[in-house]
Amino acid sequence: MRYAGPIPHRVVRPFNQCVLALRSSPRWGRPLRRHLTVVTYTGRRSGREFSTPVAYRLSGSTVTVPVAIPERKKWWRNFTGEGGPLSLELPEGVRTGHAVASTDQRGRVTVTVRLDD
Repeated sequence: MRYAGPIPHRVVRPFNQCVLALRSSPRWGRPLRRHLTVVTYTGRRSGREFSTPVAYRLSGSTVTVPVAIPERKKWWRNFTGEGGPLSLELPEGVRTGHAVASTDQRGRVTVTVRLDD
């Protein structure tokens, strides 16, 4: 039977800490920061602030975040419907924006962020 729930925190936290350490390292940080950012947002139900590393693509003032294995992750659900505010650590600094999550016909989830000016 296939596990369809979220990935356990005992796995996610150490992995994210490792990614964040590599992203801030002198040797690996620069190339990783071109492809990985840290998304910081406030949970809709809890009201708590969360940060998570994600892959991204930047095109002008739009950031696209493809969500890998979306059925096992919860963070992107904060941006369904009307979406919500978040901040991203981009090479030029921390930027804020409005994110909206969308699901295509094949079940792939993409979070699209319109950066504030």
